[in-house]
Amino acid sequence: MKWRKTMGLLLLCVLMVTVAACGGKEAAPAGQNGNTNTESSNEGDTAALKDIKVVLDWTPNTNHTGLYAAVDQGFYKAEGLNVEIVQPGAGGADTMVASNEVPFGVSYQESVTQARTQGVPLVSIAAVIQHNTSGFAAPANRNIKSPKDFEGRTYGGWGSPVEEAVMQSIMEGDGADVSKVKNINMGDADFFTAVKRDIDFAWIFYAWTGIEAELRGEPIDMLYVKDYSDALDYYTPVLVTNEQTIQNDPELVKAFLKATSEGYQYAIDHPEDVANILIKAVPDLDKELVLASQKWLSPKYTDDAPRWGEQKQEVWQNYTDWMFSKKLLDEQIDVSKAYTNEFLPQ
Repeated sequence: MKWRKTMGLLLLCVLMVTVAACGGKEAAPAGQNGNTNTESSNEGDTAALKDIKVVLDWTPNTNHTGLYAAVDQGFYKAEGLNVEIVQPGAGGADTMVASNEVPFGVSYQESVTQARTQGVPLVSIAAVIQHNTSGFAAPANRNIKSPKDFEGRTYGGWGSPVEEAVMQSIMEGDGADVSKVKNINMGDADFFTAVKRDIDFAWIFYAWTGIEAELRGEPIDMLYVKDYSDALDYYTPVLVTNEQTIQNDPELVKAFLKATSEGYQYAIDHPEDVANILIKAVPDLDKELVLASQKWLSPKYTDDAPRWGEQKQEVWQNYTDWMFSKKLLDEQIDVSKAYTNEFLPQ
């Protein structure tokens, strides 16, 4: 099938879920507002530092606050790095990292897996969040309490095969039939607009859209996909580099992750402060939403893992097996080459 030959289509689904999570409003490019995209505005302070870029998966949000904290608090500078946070170009973050345009980026386990089946040497070097916080959400008045309740309802998505595959998996476990769900394309509409217009439920990340629903006083029912299948508790998002960077400059990877892990630990320990750091960097973001989202998300960065960023082989293997079983992959991959914990600080 044509879509399997194009890595970007699978990535598009997840990117669009993030758009929904961000309300579809594009924020100012990271660093555009001046003082948090690099370690210092003083050229003398940064002359001896190594300039590098890290590219986001989409517009800045609370998945990224550890990166902004590492810049703001000088953790990168302490490791000899002058880091600029940038947004992806037309080809997306994965393409920029794979092509060595930038050494590091934010991606997703499913995108790395798909990329490696096409010979694209992306490697996940840290899990930003330990457990999948995404799921299917519906306004509470639709009374969608289980996957069985999807039958006869209208789902708003973006036409990617992964969406229907996930829905099918959790519906089959509930004795339900995915063919009884009507699927329509949401287009540019955000979740709140779409559910008032022509859909009953959609796939969201609770840390953003779910929290926004709370703030709006619009209760939702949330069915986390991880609660219905261990295979769907995959890492999203992750930090990535490529095999060439690992081979040619392992010390750079180690230094970047040491500072980044300190940034995420700061976000864990100081959710209000780190929310303000993100707001300072990207003033267009909703302050109340950023703060509430950060308070909800901060404990989930490490959760039950022994350290921030840790990745488990079974998580990679389970989701890869699931993708292959659903014909979302043309072939299996060696998951041990798709991720590494080697460069995380002890």
